[in-house]
Amino acid sequence: MSTSETAGASGAVAVVGGGAWGTALANAAAAAGRPVTLWLRDPEAAARLERTRENARYLPGVPLHPAIRATADGAALRPADSVLLVTPAQTLRSVLVQLGPEFRPGAPVILCAKGIERGSDAFMSAVAAESLPASTPVAVLSGPSFAADVARNLPTAVTLAAADAGLAARLARMLSGPSLRLYHTDDVRGVEIGGAGKNVLAIASGIVAGRGLGESARAALIARAFAELMRFARSYGGQPETLMGLSGLGDLVLTASSPQSRNFAFGQRLGEGATPEAASGGKLAEGAFTAAALVDLARARAVEMPVAEAVAAIVSGEASVEAVVAGLLARPLKAEVG
Repeated sequence: MSTSETAGASGAVAVVGGGAWGTALANAAAAAGRPVTLWLRDPEAAARLERTRENARYLPGVPLHPAIRATADGAALRPADSVLLVTPAQTLRSVLVQLGPEFRPGAPVILCAKGIERGSDAFMSAVAAESLPASTPVAVLSGPSFAADVARNLPTAVTLAAADAGLAARLARMLSGPSLRLYHTDDVRGVEIGGAGKNVLAIASGIVAGRGLGESARAALIARAFAELMRFARSYGGQPETLMGLSGLGDLVLTASSPQSRNFAFGQRLGEGATPEAASGGKLAEGAFTAAALVDLARARAVEMPVAEAVAAIVSGEASVEAVVAGLLARPLKAEVG
């Protein structure tokens, strides 16, 4: 049988990562009728979650679905027919090195981190391809989704991409449930570029809000940022239709418009005058790590991304918010051609 025919034969799902998004996806998979193993790095946290049935740190007040088993034992991942990796982008490689040998051979691995690896400038699918056996199917899950919404069974739609279109469709059907709807595509690169790029651009939107530049300015910035994202995606083989969908425009609109977005909130604090270190507030903003890598990749293919470059300069401390805003406003006028 092909991978797309065998994937999810019994439907057992493993979720690696016990943060808000990992817990929310575990709940969603269980609500779709799948037995779920939720792996946490910390044995004490895993035991507490299994005992209390609530992730009080990340999703207080949201009960853990009865079909979920929380554990810190890597061996518990072996029976899973598919594995959702819900760890930060910058730790993906180390997690795969640690846990990859525990995955059942041939079980699809679904990447849920939105970012680009620092240092290597590698997309998440490339990191997985380098870290897993060649026979392991790799998929990417991305789209406009807040963990709190998914955990509370509020209607949410995302995109799942795999190079094997049949596998993508099968995994999307397997994980879709009463309130979480998965669309599918074979455009892996387009989906992961949308997820990684929008984090950087959402920081810019937050900076505009924090600086008090007005809603008109923020709307203009989001539109021009999306044009950057389209140019970048085209240069790396992403399909325009993908970027116009959930994992591109949809995700950008969500994360560039709400303080619930860690990237928007990080940018907002930067705009209010906080240093990058203070603006993080102890919470992960993937876009802060992705900005420099995104700019490196853009420059490698001569893609103009002034908004992303501005964010990278501010996050690195190379430029102030004032200088960056002045520089963007002083750019030459030109036709609006994307």
